[in-house]
Amino acid sequence: MKRTIAIVIGFALLAATGFVILTSPEMVRAGLEPIPAGQPDLANGRTMFYAGGCASCHATPDQDDKTRPGGGLALHSPFGTFYAPNISPHPRDSIGGWTLEQFLRAMRGGVSPEGRHYYPAFPYTSYQRMASADVRDLFAFIRTLPAVEGRVRGHDLPFPFSIRRGLGLWKLAFLDGRMFQPDSAKSASWNRGAYLTEGPGHCAECHSPRNALGVIPAERRFSGGPNPERKGWVPNITPDATGIKGWTRSDVVEVLTSGLTPFGDSVGSNMASVVRNMAQIPEADRAAIAEYLLSLPPQVGRKGPQ
Repeated sequence: MKRTIAIVIGFALLAATGFVILTSPEMVRAGLEPIPAGQPDLANGRTMFYAGGCASCHATPDQDDKTRPGGGLALHSPFGTFYAPNISPHPRDSIGGWTLEQFLRAMRGGVSPEGRHYYPAFPYTSYQRMASADVRDLFAFIRTLPAVEGRVRGHDLPFPFSIRRGLGLWKLAFLDGRMFQPDSAKSASWNRGAYLTEGPGHCAECHSPRNALGVIPAERRFSGGPNPERKGWVPNITPDATGIKGWTRSDVVEVLTSGLTPFGDSVGSNMASVVRNMAQIPEADRAAIAEYLLSLPPQVGRKGPQ
């Protein structure tokens, strides 16, 4: 009996040790790349800020100035409620005291300066595709914004999602750390659109269904899905009859500029915020996104008013 107990305890200790090692943020390699030399490009940083939708989640709610990213927005999900943090350059309550290396680690690896996992409500699964130079420029632009005082409350998550350490296993399975790789057989504009859509724009994060683990099935990417906040349906944005089949590049550009669809409707809900952001990036970038979306393999999605 004593031998059996000793074996069970040994296995338990071994399992606990394995869990600690495998879930360590140090196991995440994304975001450890060298920082590119040279001065930051603030104009490009501004483009990354708006393409990335930073203001949509991080702007302080109930005020008109979307360049005050003091956080506090509640993001409801099937896993609990997340509260977007303050990302202003405040030195005490936000990222004003961060280094560029820490910011890169957060953006691409989902790891905080304190060595803790961020939840993937922060879409680093898409931001990992970003080039380090673009992350550098984004960080420099954010540091030009107003410093907002005040820290945001913690997330409201039920067990077991409240165990942040367990995200290490999720990342080992679903965070590959690969940056965007251009397709040499495609045009420069197509590659630009693919980069903006798959990386900073993180369009698939909302416009795709997810499985029980919160992962987007590759074969259903961009085919639409339930709104994470349980308010309606996020539409299919592939060129299928249930999506944007028949749309022209100009149609897509118009939606990203004014929110008006080819049918005379206007987008609403969270997409209205996306349009406000996308209207701030160069028109050539909106056209590139349109080119990429219209080249996607058609996926059958939910049909009807969305």
